[in-house]
Amino acid sequence: MKEEQILIRITGQDRPGLTASIMTILARYDAEILDIGQADIHSTLSLGILIRIDEKSSGQVMKELLFKTTELNVQIGFSPIDDDRYEDWVSRQGKHRYILTLIGRSLSARQIEAATKVVADQGFNIDSIIRLTGRKSIKTPGKNVRACLEFSLRGTPRDRAQMQAELMRLSAEMETDFSLQRDDMFRRMRRLICFDMDSTLIQTECIDELAMKAGVGDQVKAITERAMRGEIDFKESFTERVALLKGLDVSVMKEIAENLPITEGVDRLMSVLKRCGYKIAILSGGFTYFGEYLQRRYGIDYVYANELEIDEDGKLTGRYVGEIVDGQRKAELLKLIAQVEKVNLAQTIAVGDGANDLPMLSEAGLGIAFHAKPRVVANAKQSINTIGLDGVLYFLGFKDSYLGEQGKL
Repeated sequence: MKEEQILIRITGQDRPGLTASIMTILARYDAEILDIGQADIHSTLSLGILIRIDEKSSGQVMKELLFKTTELNVQIGFSPIDDDRYEDWVSRQGKHRYILTLIGRSLSARQIEAATKVVADQGFNIDSIIRLTGRKSIKTPGKNVRACLEFSLRGTPRDRAQMQAELMRLSAEMETDFSLQRDDMFRRMRRLICFDMDSTLIQTECIDELAMKAGVGDQVKAITERAMRGEIDFKESFTERVALLKGLDVSVMKEIAENLPITEGVDRLMSVLKRCGYKIAILSGGFTYFGEYLQRRYGIDYVYANELEIDEDGKLTGRYVGEIVDGQRKAELLKLIAQVEKVNLAQTIAVGDGANDLPMLSEAGLGIAFHAKPRVVANAKQSINTIGLDGVLYFLGFKDSYLGEQGKL
């Protein structure tokens, strides 16, 4: 019995039962399904089916399919695929796969053109494109102002470092965030996420808030900014700043904690991560008092930060207790928590904005610079600058439609 391959393409207005009607005919002739793919854009169907079937039956199958699609008011086309072409296609399936994620408040053809040119220049083939975000409302344009597309790429980049650098350049120029990840089992099985706190989970630096209460705000802020840009050693800058807080009453910390400006998207992100069983850690160069406040609020599993020394009169002494949590310590803690939780490093995520976050961003399986300083963006492989912290969910492959009522904006 001689068999042949036929590619069937169906387009038109989608309706319930259409695919089932097609399969009923193919099943009647015992057709083998070699490949199938379907997309639905604004209720318009695009369905592709590659079948292998007895040559004696193929003519009748095509005839019945033509009658059925005419009845359903959709269009159908047929293309024979010879054995050599089919085998060539099969041989290319073993190539590496990558996931390219694009995020923005909105996405234009210009932004997508720039990204896909980088993809093409690196020799990738785009296998599929899916939208992770909900559809934008025309009547209420201020609602769900975000857009995310996920591209499934097949192939091996000619120069991954160059590709990464080009995507980060486009990110800065075109207000688009990018993530390029190897599509392997670890990408789909992240288990531990470690956050910086100040200017990441919260939109302030707690030491600056304390300094303003102590009347040394400008002095401390200037040192903080230099440290975050990587211009001075973090330990040195931390010691200098803490010394300036001497004499501040500890009661002001409660007031600051209760009024922390939480970053856009944090509530949604934490809700989803907890429901999905992620272990969550704060690894901060800030202070344990504020980290523990966030821990209670969101059910965070681990908090490592710096402890301020308090005298018997309830005043800050201008000194700290224990080891400083600097950049290197953050990387060590990430590895330690992963070991305790029996999580492969490739399954870890780190998110931060400052120079002292770079070691843990480099160590983690997925390191994300969030609204970060220029030096951090320049050294990061992924960044989020256009939307809130819940953009991390899209880099993990979550779709808005997965999240249900609790995960909605």
